[in-house]
Amino acid sequence: MSISAPRGLASSGQKPITEILHPLSAAEEPLSPGPDVTVSGGRDKEVGLTNGTPVETPSPASASVLFNRLQLDDDLDSDGRDPYADTETHDLFVTVDDPKKHVSTMETYITYRVSTKTTRIEFDLPDYSVRRRYQDFDWLRTKLEDSQPTHLIPPLPEKFVMKGVVDRFSEEFVETRMKALDKFLKRVADHPVLSFNPHLNAFLSAKDLNKRQGLALLSKVGESVKNVAGGYKLRVRPPEFCAMGEYLDTFNQKLGTIDRIAQRILKEQSEYLTELREYGTVYASWAGSEEELQRPLEGVAGCVTTCCGALEDMSENMGQDFLPVLREYILYIESMKNVLRKRDQSQAEYEGRLEAAVLRKQEDRTPIPAEVEKCQDKMECFNADLKADWERWQSNKRQDFKQLLTGMADKNVTHYEKCQAAWESLITLLQDKQTEDKTRTSVMSLLEGRVFIQIFPGQTSSTPNASLFLSSSRQRGFAHEDKI
Repeated sequence: MSISAPRGLASSGQKPITEILHPLSAAEEPLSPGPDVTVSGGRDKEVGLTNGTPVETPSPASASVLFNRLQLDDDLDSDGRDPYADTETHDLFVTVDDPKKHVSTMETYITYRVSTKTTRIEFDLPDYSVRRRYQDFDWLRTKLEDSQPTHLIPPLPEKFVMKGVVDRFSEEFVETRMKALDKFLKRVADHPVLSFNPHLNAFLSAKDLNKRQGLALLSKVGESVKNVAGGYKLRVRPPEFCAMGEYLDTFNQKLGTIDRIAQRILKEQSEYLTELREYGTVYASWAGSEEELQRPLEGVAGCVTTCCGALEDMSENMGQDFLPVLREYILYIESMKNVLRKRDQSQAEYEGRLEAAVLRKQEDRTPIPAEVEKCQDKMECFNADLKADWERWQSNKRQDFKQLLTGMADKNVTHYEKCQAAWESLITLLQDKQTEDKTRTSVMSLLEGRVFIQIFPGQTSSTPNASLFLSSSRQRGFAHEDKI
């Protein structure tokens, strides 16, 4: 099964790969190797993060640098340019397309082609093309979440669907999932930190993805964050992060309400469409038994058919373009809340260790241990990374929803324009028939007059013989007209 490339949805900040001549044509300067990734020498390469890891050198990705890189104006450029074009270096381009169905004795699944173009020195080749299935994308996201706990990881579409309700091998479902996977990978590839993660490198370049690689080598930051939850309790969350949490709760409530109403509208539209098709069929069958009303009835049936097609197009847009974006941002909210919780745990760990160190210092005058300073560094890294990713997420959200709502308005206008044009054409048809009937009546009257003059020369229509003739001729004329 082969499905066409995804249509333009809400932008993820990348151009389609088919529009790219070659990465070398990019005017921007390539990014240096990942600022948050270090590789230790030795027999096995161990991936680790400098953000919060007990190392001597601090992370170069400071808060001010990230903010300067990610700040955007609220309004998008009028010419539709990529809002990140002037603030980021694009030297990694990815595309997910060409889904194929695989059937074996054990399972049936879909794979997608992942194409990559890059000029980064971390890659051995400038071009890659590999096939990945959904669980490979899920593996990548888990690895990113484990190794980069201070960053917001874009969400994946839901893995499980209700059997009997949605066919996960249908062309519509596969295409919708392909668009979501393409958007996920583009967002990761555009990120100034996540795009340098070695797990992403392996996902894009390795022919056979070894998912066991690195399972035992979790990031020290991620490992420490996971072990903090039960040991300390957060005192007070800083005001800016309290505002984030309140915004996410409100935004989640609004999106959830819109999603429920939109799904109900979609269901009602589907039921209305079924009734509307049956409604048009009745007029079409009626036209076959009413010769005098055949043309008007056929016109009504044609109008109903046109309205059915317009409604079907609008419903398809809502199901394949509108609802997936809502669900993506509902999942995005959960990802953001997860990062906020990790940040709170990091702050709680720092406050707990600091309080314990202060008590020990008062008792035996020992200096503040180095681990407290490391906890403070880790918390500050969390704060800086979360603020930068929050700004990026807000910018993406503004752009995505502007495009989403514009597309929804355009689809509604197109739907009503098609319906209006269809019914206006019916009115024209009925008016033409009325004109035709009047013309036929006028012709019959003229013929009657000419025959009367030839049969009764010099007489008026008020004479008895003339009146009898006109009455009988009109009756014959109307009967003849009915037969016609």
